[in-house]
Amino acid sequence: MTDEGYQTATVQGKEIPYDPETLRRIRDHPCFSEKACHKSGRAHLAVAPKCNIQCNYCVRDFDCVNESRPGVTSEVLSPGEGLARVREILDKFPYVKVIGIAGPGEPLANPETLETMRLIHENYPHLILCISTNGLVLPDIIDDLVKYDAYNLTVTLNAVDPEIGAKIYSHVIYKGKKYEGVEGAKLLLEQQLKGIRMAVERKMIVKINTVYIPGINDDHIPEIAKVVGSMGVFNFNIIPLIPQYKFADITPPTPAMKRAMHDRCAPYVKQMKHCQRCRADAVGKLGQDVQSSLSSPCGAEKEE
Repeated sequence: MTDEGYQTATVQGKEIPYDPETLRRIRDHPCFSEKACHKSGRAHLAVAPKCNIQCNYCVRDFDCVNESRPGVTSEVLSPGEGLARVREILDKFPYVKVIGIAGPGEPLANPETLETMRLIHENYPHLILCISTNGLVLPDIIDDLVKYDAYNLTVTLNAVDPEIGAKIYSHVIYKGKKYEGVEGAKLLLEQQLKGIRMAVERKMIVKINTVYIPGINDDHIPEIAKVVGSMGVFNFNIIPLIPQYKFADITPPTPAMKRAMHDRCAPYVKQMKHCQRCRADAVGKLGQDVQSSLSSPCGAEKEE
């Protein structure tokens, strides 16, 4: 057994041993290991501006340097600029071991995401590649993630009941068609669960993000934890709502409410309790963002 108890995973009731490389991807990733967040850093590359769903809690702002929340970045990078940014980061902050793509839109709805991963994988194969996604097109792209060794995966899953999902999502756009209401929420859920199953089968390390929205999905969150825990995901991250857009009038959960929700969900899946709700361009250790000290990517070399 390792010092953090990560020697095996429970998948559909069976104990499956982790290989050494998977253990490294856990131990060195600050979102998957609480100990790692004190010694290892991550860098988010904001190469993915487009999104294929509209969440009722999401407002994306590309030029809000003092605001720390998902969906925010000071600038959008090209894949070549992303590669140049990684070079600079490793030179200045060698403790960075993880390169993630988390927006500012939906990474898998942007072809620049795969191109950026290709460049990093070819130039820095020792780095841990990480993707955050809403899961809508995850089943369609998952084998490309495997090709580039992007084995750390976060899926935002806010409901396992389409009726509840319809209160959270305004619309979903899949293969050029727009879906709304319960129809859109059902399609999204089907794709999310399919993608999570496929990821576990491919031995990816899967984290689930769930936004805690009082009055909308609060009583439902333990059921989400139960479902994903039975599927073999690694950990479960409860993110308190940031009131904005259509949920601007909802009072977010208090820290005590969040702790109580962790306790309710803990019997089903390992809980992540140290999330910092990072920006799409965050760099450094959790809670110690240093991205403002980096140079502008303007003029950076382009990919070949």
